Amino acid sequence: MTQVFFHCSNTKKVFLDYRGAVVNDLAEARDHATRLVQSFTNERSLEDWRDWALHVSDDRGDELFIVPFTFVLGRSH
Repeated sequence: MTQVFFHCSNTKKVFLDYRGAVVNDLAEARDHATRLVQSFTNERSLEDWRDWALHVSDDRGDELFIVPFTFVLGRSH
């Protein structure tokens, strides 16, 4: 099991995750990241999430992978 952190950013803002989550593997971290992106974008707000990304890092601060919000949202029409 590994502690991972999910930081969100765009070109103007950064939301740091100080709590993180314990995951068994990268697949579980990916699934958690996808759920986080969905929870951000499902909230009613005027925020345009297309330029946001979720950065997943381990407990040493090494970035494991990035999930662009557009990957979860799909392309705008």
